[in-house]
Amino acid sequence: MCGIVGYVGPQQALDVVIAGLRRLEYRGYDSAGVAVVSDSGIHTRKKAGKLVNLENELDFDPLPASHTGIGHTRWATHGAPNDVNAHPHVSEDGTIAVIHNGIIENFALLRDELIDRGVKLRSETDTEIVAHMLAAQMTESASLADGLRAVCQRLTGAFTLVVVHSETPDVVVAARRNSPLVVGRGEGENFLASDVSAFIAHTRHAIELGQDQIVEITPESVTVTDFFGQPVDVNEYEVTWDSAAAEKGGYDLFMLKEIAEQPKAIADTLLGRIDASGKVSLEDMNLSHGELKAIDKIIITACGTAYHAGMIAKYAIEHWTRVACEVELASEFRYRDPILDKNTLVISISQSGETMDTLMAMRYAREQGSKVLAICNTNGSTIPRESDAVIYTHAGPEVAVASTKAFLTQIVACYLFAMYLAQVRGTGYGESSSEIALELGRMSAKVDLVLDTSEAIRDLAIEIADARSILFIGRSVGFPVALEGALKLKELAYMHAEGFAAGELKHGPIALLEDGLPVFIVVPPQGDELHDKIVSNIQEVRARGAKTIVLAEEDDMSINEFASHIIRLPKCPDLLQPLVAVVPLQIFACEMATVKGYDVDQPRNLAKSVTVE
Repeated sequence: MCGIVGYVGPQQALDVVIAGLRRLEYRGYDSAGVAVVSDSGIHTRKKAGKLVNLENELDFDPLPASHTGIGHTRWATHGAPNDVNAHPHVSEDGTIAVIHNGIIENFALLRDELIDRGVKLRSETDTEIVAHMLAAQMTESASLADGLRAVCQRLTGAFTLVVVHSETPDVVVAARRNSPLVVGRGEGENFLASDVSAFIAHTRHAIELGQDQIVEITPESVTVTDFFGQPVDVNEYEVTWDSAAAEKGGYDLFMLKEIAEQPKAIADTLLGRIDASGKVSLEDMNLSHGELKAIDKIIITACGTAYHAGMIAKYAIEHWTRVACEVELASEFRYRDPILDKNTLVISISQSGETMDTLMAMRYAREQGSKVLAICNTNGSTIPRESDAVIYTHAGPEVAVASTKAFLTQIVACYLFAMYLAQVRGTGYGESSSEIALELGRMSAKVDLVLDTSEAIRDLAIEIADARSILFIGRSVGFPVALEGALKLKELAYMHAEGFAAGELKHGPIALLEDGLPVFIVVPPQGDELHDKIVSNIQEVRARGAKTIVLAEEDDMSINEFASHIIRLPKCPDLLQPLVAVVPLQIFACEMATVKGYDVDQPRNLAKSVTVE
């Protein structure tokens, strides 16, 4: 959600901070602001809307030169997205500036305490109270870090806080609880950010911050302690991609670039994990064979697109391993008192590794004694750090808010786990591991073939751009593909779209069918037991005047007379078909949004990483 940047060093801080915020725009935001510390004190500028509004304000009313600064892009929680509620927030005496990601849950109690002391609040935010609390605490604390430690001990909720003080112009201090924060270590300069992309142009050396930790950076040092001042061990790592990987690379949109990168992302996620015999090796699978053999139930928790990846995974896991698998929305999971024990494996899927709903579901599972496996695209993020095992996807940076290549690599990672678990448990159903491995290895090339059909999909988007609603139907693994296709349209084209299990049409949704209504139908491979049933569904849809847009295998002629449009898919096993079937739906949603004139990479009201519940 909110983007955070902090800098201290020889460069002009404002230039570094603004560039960092620009790289974090993909996260989604509705206001932006900066603060710098100079010899004359703390100076701030902040504006509602996009970053360009802030840059225009800075052109009109420049900030003084400074080598220490913090910056923020806000996704509104407490208070409307306006200039006043934008971050940074400054204490009444002007000595403290604060930026914040997350929600302070005891905000109301702390606000009332401040009001009783006569403090006049300027904003509606939970963040401002920290500035006032810290200013008061500094009368008793020896350093800014000591002061922030004391304040944090009074806060509940999820937060990353970054603060500067007018009397220590070469220091930035930050706190982390349940919200992302990473340190960038440079030569004679240091950085803080919610995402390494903010500082990757300056350094690839990063430091993970753990739960309830405080970090103080100066140009020459990085000091990390817990909330009580005790030193802690930190994990330093090198970021394996550079700033060029986050640029558009000649594409008009990040989303188009990321769709095009999917064949490589699939290949990278498979690389080194399956040998010629079909044996799977997972480098961070820290669960023993004994623990995996003892599993009697698997629960997948995720949100949004990752939830659809989990739905697809359920089919593969149960088919290949014969272990019962459930898929749960992470936001609902822990509130229904689920039945968990030491023989339950919980799989948490999150691109960022910071999705708050998924993180809290995972922590709940561990409290109940269950083992947790993370599937994640971000090294060193919270969810994999707190899990018993992890399978990293290798999608590379995904900048567009609507997920594409992260989704496909999550599915691939789930397939790898299902194959690995079948291997450990000595199960298998219908296919040999070598056959599955061979087919999975071919999927990268098959996705590449689907990308060649994109021009026809663009023409289709233009043709039906005026549709008020679009439906998607599928069976088996085609059902979650239909759900994902509908979600992409909602996210990007801001239109009504629904995904249904095709067999459920006659149980209610068929009432929605009317003349000219576009309906996408994902057809299982020929020979699948559901193939003929969905052909019957196509006929039901067509008989009621709807426009049938059929995704079917390249040589499937059985659907020709019932289809208004046909999108051909390469032949592949039924369980692997989602990897090719979802790609045309991603392209279609992107093109529909483009035709309507919407911002594809940064759709309204959405954030890339949802770091609050």
